[in-house]
Amino acid sequence: MTILFLHGWQSVPGGVKPSYLAAHGHTVVNPKLDDDDFSAAVATAQREFDRIRPDVVVGSSRGGAVAMNLNRGETRLVLLCPAWKRWGTSTTAPQGTFVLHSRADDVIPFAESEELVRSSGLPAGALIEVGVDHRLADPEPLAAMLAACENGA
Repeated sequence: MTILFLHGWQSVPGGVKPSYLAAHGHTVVNPKLDDDDFSAAVATAQREFDRIRPDVVVGSSRGGAVAMNLNRGETRLVLLCPAWKRWGTSTTAPQGTFVLHSRADDVIPFAESEELVRSSGLPAGALIEVGVDHRLADPEPLAAMLAACENGA
């Protein structure tokens, strides 16, 4: 499976989450996104999307907002603590999207993911409460991210 992984604000490619997906046999493309210019970040992600045509797009925090603003057709999204209320113009996620979020997140309120799922008309099971903080880099959220990518959770 080919996965486009979009990192968060002030993060870098090659972190724990994309490395975890790659270690489980997936081809992971993880471009460096501009931290200062959201439009430039979306443009970079769109170029990579168009080049590789991934099976899934995973977006972490600000990368989740980038993912929501891509022209991606029917490609599934897996959003990790998405910062959709802070960046971009998209306010809904397509059917088939999974949102992973920790209720203990002190960066992006869990309620924002509840609102996204509700306003998008996604089923209740699309929001997966997992992890102990914003990073979602512990074994449980990593496994949940992998399952959402591979099996749709």
